[in-house]
Amino acid sequence: MKPASDEQSVSEAVTATALWFEAAGLCRMRRERLPPLAEGEVCVRTLFSGISRGTESLVLAGKVPVSEYARMRGPNMGGDFPFPVKYGYAAVGRIEAGPTDLVDRTVFCLHPHQDFFVIAADQAVVLPEALPAGRAILAANMETALNVVWDAGILPGDKIAVFGAGVVGSLVAFITSCIVGTETVLVDRDAGRAHLAANLGLDFVEASALEGEFDVLINASGSSEALESAIRHAGMEARIVEASWYGDRQASIPLGGAFHSRRLQIVSSQVGAISAIRRPRWSFARRMAKALELLTDQRLDVLISGETDFYDLEAAYPSILSSQDTLCHRIRYR
Repeated sequence: MKPASDEQSVSEAVTATALWFEAAGLCRMRRERLPPLAEGEVCVRTLFSGISRGTESLVLAGKVPVSEYARMRGPNMGGDFPFPVKYGYAAVGRIEAGPTDLVDRTVFCLHPHQDFFVIAADQAVVLPEALPAGRAILAANMETALNVVWDAGILPGDKIAVFGAGVVGSLVAFITSCIVGTETVLVDRDAGRAHLAANLGLDFVEASALEGEFDVLINASGSSEALESAIRHAGMEARIVEASWYGDRQASIPLGGAFHSRRLQIVSSQVGAISAIRRPRWSFARRMAKALELLTDQRLDVLISGETDFYDLEAAYPSILSSQDTLCHRIRYR
């Protein structure tokens, strides 16, 4: 579904095109009216959006637990869980209308896949000059990774294993490797992810070959088998951080053996709340600003595994989610 002209202006953008999930495994492009621009709002023309494969797969499959319906709502989500719902949270665009000091600025927004949208001005975060718009779609993932590292309480000298060489796991390992004196290894079942790790300057080990004990172990794989491995490789009083989200799936973990004698800690991490040790001083805005700053490293482009035209997204979306090669898939808007 395409607009009448690829050069549609904001004055013509009375309607917008957005991707909606209509039933399990079924998505459709819909046309919808934009609300009139009110004081304190901006109209954004989308340049890129990013598909967050793990979360969006669960949403498209209808596997968001009823207990999490309210917490899983994005700030600009449309519809209601389970269906129909308009979902996504990684959009980068240019402000076409709004406060004079913001017009023509390039911004990151927590918004679903849509070509034009209207939001409150304070929801549009201006990008640092050194951050390309095409890489900024990783902002929500970087914000999550930063929160995970805070929850992990990593200190200089720690030996760290990060399970899952997806986008969040790779970003977590990237951040921890920059902490002075740390030894970080990225762990994945797919030996092909060694190339990704190398491009990020990270050590890599295939999951079946992991050896030794670690001070901090982070599971970002969405696999209970990885969580079991983390427990096996945890040193005395080590901290294990579960950063995956399983939706309505159950995860079993072995709490026998040496789990108690080694006094292991298992803690959860979720981006919806700022880590407790940072909460007195850090706002969501400050955390997002730091995430954008961390994205200025051009090596992180390796996490963008493909690109699709927005108007081809309806047909391409399910296969993007199902491909094991998908990391962050970028959507380009005309």
